[in-house]
Amino acid sequence: MNLFEVYPLFDIMPVKAEGSHVWDKNGTRYLDLYGGHAVISVGHSHPHYVQRITEQVQKIGFYSNSVQNPLQVELADKLGEISNYSDFDLFLCNSGAEANENALKLASFHTGRKKVVSFRKGFHGRTEGAVVITDNPSVIAPINETENVIFLPLNDSKALKEALGQEDVCAVIVEGIQGIGGIHLPTDEFLQDARQFCDETGTILILDEIQSGYGRSGKFFAHQYAGIEADLIPIAKGMGNGFPIGGVLISPKFEARMGMLGTTFGGNHLACVAGLAVLEIMKDEDLIQNAQEIGTLLMQSLAGLKGIKEIRGRGLMIGIELEEPFREIRNELLNEHQIFTGASSDGHTLRLLPALNLSRENAEFFIEKFKLVLNK
Repeated sequence: MNLFEVYPLFDIMPVKAEGSHVWDKNGTRYLDLYGGHAVISVGHSHPHYVQRITEQVQKIGFYSNSVQNPLQVELADKLGEISNYSDFDLFLCNSGAEANENALKLASFHTGRKKVVSFRKGFHGRTEGAVVITDNPSVIAPINETENVIFLPLNDSKALKEALGQEDVCAVIVEGIQGIGGIHLPTDEFLQDARQFCDETGTILILDEIQSGYGRSGKFFAHQYAGIEADLIPIAKGMGNGFPIGGVLISPKFEARMGMLGTTFGGNHLACVAGLAVLEIMKDEDLIQNAQEIGTLLMQSLAGLKGIKEIRGRGLMIGIELEEPFREIRNELLNEHQIFTGASSDGHTLRLLPALNLSRENAEFFIEKFKLVLNK
């Protein structure tokens, strides 16, 4: 049996990882400024993370959600405390797409409506509901096609107000910071308008923090810069530092009923311990503050360099829009300087999504090598 080839692959085979570095099968060391799509939040193979998972798997790794699992309660308590959403509930699942699926279902259950407002250049996943609210026709199969989704330009408050005017939209969904679309930020004013319009029309506001959450922006959630609360917050990626886990933070306005949502693997013992280890490391090592400080260093050091059109982002979620397509520069960073960076769908924007404990030394190493590449 062969693999179903849907991924373009670099000719690199990592076999070891530690902190912000990975090593390939030949022993070559790479600086990882991409973290496997923003998944590695507390660094590769962090000792506390490894210890917590090792100890748990020696006890019990999995049982279904038909039994008591106090690790779920502990994770919800710690997540509520660090995120300042202690009055919300938590539903645990396995991935970002699944988190968005459940958020959409909750919004529709609550409002009795079908329509969703999403935004151009946004990405929310590849499963049934998540893919139709993603602005990329190439990943939408005929079976996914629907007339229930309205795509609007990001930061267009007038268009959003008009779209909600008929009071037939169940949810507005927007990323805290758009990721694959090229690191585009909703303005604070736009998010404040969205909160107001949703309140006025009985619409649910979903803030997709799957990539931009968990401290990556320099706050726990990127939308917290706007001083608003969401109704539903899908989370995943950095939540488990590589272990598959996702979830939805759910406002007290939603009432649970038995069988409303469900999952086989979500919230299992190992997933919860991975999630707990991440929160413990983030708190003990003050990683949200580090993300803010190192992110500021990177953005200020790169500003104004030849060949850069614009730098966007917050914390350690950074987009470097180049005047030329990024392909050659990205390949040179990888092949000549052994630095992983991320791509964007626009073809011009490099994404930096390193672990939140990226050191100043490693940030300065990237700055030095990036300047060399730009000046060639």
